[in-house]
Amino acid sequence: MRGHQPLRTVPDFRLLTNHGNLLLLIARDPRIRIRDMATSLDITERAAQRIVADLVSTGYLDREREGRRNVYRVRTHLPLRLPFQRNLDVKSLLAIMATEDEPSGEIQESESSVST
Repeated sequence: MRGHQPLRTVPDFRLLTNHGNLLLLIARDPRIRIRDMATSLDITERAAQRIVADLVSTGYLDREREGRRNVYRVRTHLPLRLPFQRNLDVKSLLAIMATEDEPSGEIQESESSVST
């Protein structure tokens, strides 16, 4: 056996991309502000805006103005686009990531289709 390396308790990588993490944040709080998204993900507000724009333009999010705030809806029927398992959808990810105090049934979702 080669030299034993100590086990790192905190990895220096994330298992999900910022796009995936932002989708989870929005699913948990559809009225979350861009500033709060950025703070939670430790990214700039501009980066959070770009990610939201990406998710809206690819159909993963619907964005609706409510007064001075945006309200988002996650389109859960869309595929995760995993190269090795194409039959998983966003709803599956949200169900896996639900916490005990947030059962997957409480996550806000939208399955309506929008023509592009």
